[in-house]
Amino acid sequence: MNERVVENLNRALHCAMAADERVWFLGEDVCDPYGGAFKVSRGLSTKFSGRVLTTPISELGIGGVANGLALAGQRPILEFMFGDFIFLAFDQIVNFAAKSVTMYGERLPFHLLVRCPVGGHRGYGATHSQCVQKFFIGVPNLELYELSPLHDNGIHLPRLLGRGVPSILFENKLLYSQPQLQPGELDDLFAFDFADPAGNLARVRIDSRPDATLIAGGGMFQACLKAARELFLEHEWEVQILVPFQLYPVPSVALGQALAGSRSVYVVEEGTAGGTWGAEVAAALARDVPDFRTPVRLIHSADSIIPSARHLERAVLVQPEDIVERLVRDLSNATDRRSHH
Repeated sequence: MNERVVENLNRALHCAMAADERVWFLGEDVCDPYGGAFKVSRGLSTKFSGRVLTTPISELGIGGVANGLALAGQRPILEFMFGDFIFLAFDQIVNFAAKSVTMYGERLPFHLLVRCPVGGHRGYGATHSQCVQKFFIGVPNLELYELSPLHDNGIHLPRLLGRGVPSILFENKLLYSQPQLQPGELDDLFAFDFADPAGNLARVRIDSRPDATLIAGGGMFQACLKAARELFLEHEWEVQILVPFQLYPVPSVALGQALAGSRSVYVVEEGTAGGTWGAEVAAALARDVPDFRTPVRLIHSADSIIPSARHLERAVLVQPEDIVERLVRDLSNATDRRSHH
């Protein structure tokens, strides 16, 4: 079935609401005929009118209503129109939702899914383009996930709603229009499979012995794929790409197994440096994979707000050529050192 990512996500939401009357959907302008800013909620209010609530413009208030539903045993899905706005609900997510799982004397199942469109490359400017993943890493009882064209939301969304802990699904806006991909051959060079039985860790590669590995969330997958293709065709370096659906807690054991034999490892993310997911990946591999000795290097966007002008925005955000340039420099230096010795 040929689907775009937005259609796959929309279908998964329809299935989740049809399968469980405890699932609610809340957000700004999510009702038909508008169907949300990115049309992810299209058709939901028509089919499930009593459980789809279009809300006032108050992220803190929406978060409070969703938390009340979750505390009452319901399973709300909450959409923030843009990821930058999630900070207005930071208190409800971190101080209430995450803490409610264990602060009442016994473990309380707390089913809440926060959907969060993120990322730039759309010319939306500084207040509508940020990747905010790093600000939620390390919160107890809060799980982080990222939308990907390699992961079927029909499989993963029910798992998130059934986990009994609040979670955030980060959705890079560029992904919505991209095709949903299926395991197997992606093109004339790369094939795609999963490196773990749960289907969390997608693996894209040419062969089983890569020169380098790029670890990235779904939003950076296409940039990594373009870079890997150029590195093979122009420099004859085979690059593997690993895309986990779950960002935090980091699936470190599965990552460690998939990294076996790779001489160089990079985490690529659209956000800025400092307190990042990439740093957490490096720390988790060092902690949980005792025989892992490969240095983990980080590739980020520039230390800047995101401009509205497209040419300035492009200069700030990570591009495929930035990935190529970094790997060419590092791998060439490593080759020169080995030749010298």
